Amino acid sequence: MAAKDRREELIAAAFRVMVRDGVVKTTTRAVVNEAKMPLGVFHYCFNSREELLQEVITRITDSGVAKARKVFEGEGDLGARIAKSLYTFWEGVELNPGEHQVGYELTHYALRQEGFEDLARRQYEHYLEVHEQLLAEAAESAGIKWTVPLPVLARYLNSVLDGVTLCWLVDRNSEHTREVLRLTGEHLMSLAAKAD
Repeated sequence: MAAKDRREELIAAAFRVMVRDGVVKTTTRAVVNEAKMPLGVFHYCFNSREELLQEVITRITDSGVAKARKVFEGEGDLGARIAKSLYTFWEGVELNPGEHQVGYELTHYALRQEGFEDLARRQYEHYLEVHEQLLAEAAESAGIKWTVPLPVLARYLNSVLDGVTLCWLVDRNSEHTREVLRLTGEHLMSLAAKAD
């Protein structure tokens, strides 16, 4: 197996262990056991456990973003595309709650572990960068501009999605969550103006 393929299999194995056992129990030994590889392969593919955790975070984010971006490329007015994108994100949460729980666990774990604090910072930098890109692409495709600075709007959107996801992981109230997402879409549209 090529090093690139081994690396991908270790990332997938780490993710399975995290969903099943939690981040704290996702040791390098647990990951290689899950992947059915010798421990030496891990050190050949990754410089550190932190690097592996960063890869898992990036994959979690990017899988959801790919779906949202595809929705934005579709037909319809901006409001309809925003609503559809929010609901597409939400379907991903409901179908894969363990994936989203792992995201929160990784954040808290990184903030508590000395030497891992940068992992949480990079995680949220990535989230905000992705939201900013999607909002910029949406504005360009619709011929609008946002009436608040893009970094602020990206942080707002990230905060809403973080909040509804964590709340739902606790109470599983999909009806209220979908209503919050509807309100979020409406609010985003109220912050759009025709481009000059």
